[in-house]
Amino acid sequence: MRKLAGSLVVLLLISLPAFAQHGSHGMGGAGHIPAHGPSPARAGHPAPAPGPRGFADKNGHPNAPHVHSNGQWIGHGTGRDDVHYHIDHPWAHGHFTGGFGRGHVFHLGGGGPERFGFGGFYFSVAPYDIGFCNDWLWDGDDIVIYEDPDHDGWYLAYNVRLGTYVHVEYLGA
Repeated sequence: MRKLAGSLVVLLLISLPAFAQHGSHGMGGAGHIPAHGPSPARAGHPAPAPGPRGFADKNGHPNAPHVHSNGQWIGHGTGRDDVHYHIDHPWAHGHFTGGFGRGHVFHLGGGGPERFGFGGFYFSVAPYDIGFCNDWLWDGDDIVIYEDPDHDGWYLAYNVRLGTYVHVEYLGA
C-alpha cells in the first residue's frame, strides 16, 4: 500500500508543471486557448484607441493585443475600415487550410515576423503589429490561427504562451 501511495505522489509531482501551464489568469496566457476568434466589430462603433497604457487594460496585462480568459479580444474592434490592415489583393497567396481555433495548435518552426512557418505553411506579421510580437519565440512557441472577421486577407495568430495575438497574412504552403 505504501508503494502505491508513493507512486501516486511521484505521479502527481511530475504532472504539476503540466497543470500549471494550462491555468487561466484572467487575461489568458499560460496555456489558455480561446474557444473562438473575435466577433465582428459593430458598424459605426469604432473601438477606442489604446489608452495611456496602450493595450494593458489592467495591471499585469501585456501592452499588446491580448485575450481575456472570458473570450474578450482586447485590441480587436477597429472595424473593416482600419487602414492599418488594408490589403490591395486579399488572399493573394490563397487561403490557409491548416485548421482554425482551439483544436489546431501549431508549433513555430523558425523565421521571424517577416516570414515564419509551421507544418509547411508560411505567414508574415502585419507591419503595424510587428512591435507586438518582439517577445515571441519563433522557433518554439505554440500558436493558434483564427479567422479575422473584419479585415479581408488577414488572420489572427494567437501566442499560447503569452496570451497575445497579431494580424498575419498567409504567404502560402
